[in-house]
Amino acid sequence: MNRMKLRGILAPYIAVAIRFAFLLIIYALLRWGFYLLNSSLFPNVNTGKLFVMFGGGIRFDTVALLYLNILYIVMQTVPGPFIYNPTYQRVSKWIFVVVNSLGIALNLIDYAYYPFTLKRTTGTVLSQFSNESNLFKLAFDFCLDYWYLLLVFALLVYGLSKSYRLIQLEQPKRYSWKPFLIQLPFFLLTAFLFIGGVRGGWAHSTRPITLSNAGDYVDTPEEMNIVLNTPFSILKTLKAVSLKPVNYYPEQELVKLYDPIHLPQTGKPFNKKNVVVLILESFAKEHFGELNKDIQGGQYKGYTPFLDSLIRNGYTFTDTYANGRKSIDALPSVITGIPSIGEPFVLSVYSGNETTSLAKLLGKKGYETAFFHGAPNGSMGFSAYMKLAGIQHYFGKTEYNNDQDFDGIWGIWDEPFLQFTANKINTLKQPFFASFFSLSSHHPFKVPEKYQGKFPKGPLPVQEPIGYTDNALREFFATASKMPWFNNTLFVICADHATVSYLPEYQTTAGGFQIPIIFYAPGDGLVGKADKLVQQIDIMPTVLNYLHYDEPYFAFGADAFKPGRDNFVLNNNAGSYNFYYKDYMMSYDGLKPVSLYNMKQDRLMKQDLLKQHPAILDTMETKMKAFIQQYNNRMIENKLTYKK
Repeated sequence: MNRMKLRGILAPYIAVAIRFAFLLIIYALLRWGFYLLNSSLFPNVNTGKLFVMFGGGIRFDTVALLYLNILYIVMQTVPGPFIYNPTYQRVSKWIFVVVNSLGIALNLIDYAYYPFTLKRTTGTVLSQFSNESNLFKLAFDFCLDYWYLLLVFALLVYGLSKSYRLIQLEQPKRYSWKPFLIQLPFFLLTAFLFIGGVRGGWAHSTRPITLSNAGDYVDTPEEMNIVLNTPFSILKTLKAVSLKPVNYYPEQELVKLYDPIHLPQTGKPFNKKNVVVLILESFAKEHFGELNKDIQGGQYKGYTPFLDSLIRNGYTFTDTYANGRKSIDALPSVITGIPSIGEPFVLSVYSGNETTSLAKLLGKKGYETAFFHGAPNGSMGFSAYMKLAGIQHYFGKTEYNNDQDFDGIWGIWDEPFLQFTANKINTLKQPFFASFFSLSSHHPFKVPEKYQGKFPKGPLPVQEPIGYTDNALREFFATASKMPWFNNTLFVICADHATVSYLPEYQTTAGGFQIPIIFYAPGDGLVGKADKLVQQIDIMPTVLNYLHYDEPYFAFGADAFKPGRDNFVLNNNAGSYNFYYKDYMMSYDGLKPVSLYNMKQDRLMKQDLLKQHPAILDTMETKMKAFIQQYNNRMIENKLTYKK
């Protein structure tokens, strides 16, 4: 076969582009082979869906190949006459062949292992086999059992090596400063493209692409494994938290201590009331006057006059908490009833687990479901997660389709997007479930020019845009109140997480997680305030029990409206747990309690009671261990749904 000789100043960049395109073809073929061998495990995948998955797979293949080939790409694109040296090119070739042979091998391994694990191999494989003394025997047995994969591997590596030799760079007769000046901007362009490629985009709001982003292209979590490739899955989970199975209590005792299976209420028919969940960026409890009557001698006004008025006409609780500290933690907690422990659930190796959600459960009852977020579609991985959560309609910046209301960084300003949300909700068929996630109360903490000076700035930069979003919510409810669905709707308002604090009452471990959680049902007269601990993962069971949901379901939280204070709250703090029960907060490092505070008597957390209250500490540790056992084992065993 004739070799392609590339000459000219841009020849190295053309060669890299051609070889990278060839690698993408190989990965597409590997994906096709993976699907063919495991097609019986994907019974609902048809040709149309497969094309979508293959198209989406290009994103993940690009990221994996960029990471694997970073050294090769730098060697071939850095300006200089040395890149044409024959020895330099031979070294580059073998780096290219070796690293990409590794990528091919990893993909082929999952041809065999996927039917047993039902997941792409992740970074935990390193710890999984770290204590094995017979790795060579295991590898030999694998090659023996799957000899045909070894043959495919050899053929692909041979083709890879052979194809590399088909393209050769022809060294210029003379290399001067002029070619260098021309190549330099192309090298910088390559670096720019590389950064965008490994992140999955260049937008400010784009989080680096991860496993859960495969949800954009599938209908069920298991189908994500077609979109993904194994090198990507391993590279993205090398530092991931790998949960360990625990067995503190026998199963029968464990269920009595803590059971995440919720059984239906008896004797009450299911009430098909609409549900709207409003999740507010950085709306810490600190910013609410109505929730801080004990601050500054009762004179503290806060920055949310509208939501304060809504609280007086709704139902809330004395002690309300986020389960995490990031926006990406909030959606699984609120919508799915699954907290992030150790790392965000959607970034974890367990993100492909089968889960239930408010949208899925209500969708089974005929609800139309929608999610609204004014950022560019795909931002924060929300669109992918919402698809996995069973949301039928996603409305983002693309659907809004008017950049005149773009804030220049994150997305559409909250006020116009909330009006868009209200009007779109009005087109949904009742009953419906809709969720909105705000974005304007985010760094760099701006408000639209026409609102400059309208809202109090406060000691924290976030408080002015919080006032803006609070007013945007006032306008949203004014619009919604005129619509036919309003009085038949349960509204849930909460924050995604707390943020930087100014008041000393919130500059504590516990205060850093305190957020509002408000239930408002204009047609039901649901008004009051309970002295109770409530967290984000309680929202799902509270909503379902309020509607008298009549089927069993799985959720880690509890019904906040249930009488009594025997429930608990937890959040994760840099790898340790904060565990709240009745008036106390215990810090737990995963093995033992490390501190205990009475939050009613010592809100500033100055007196550690660890050695003074053994009875309450023993109760809390028992409940904490029961939660850890249910959480770890169910995550590992993929048991996050109710099964008869």
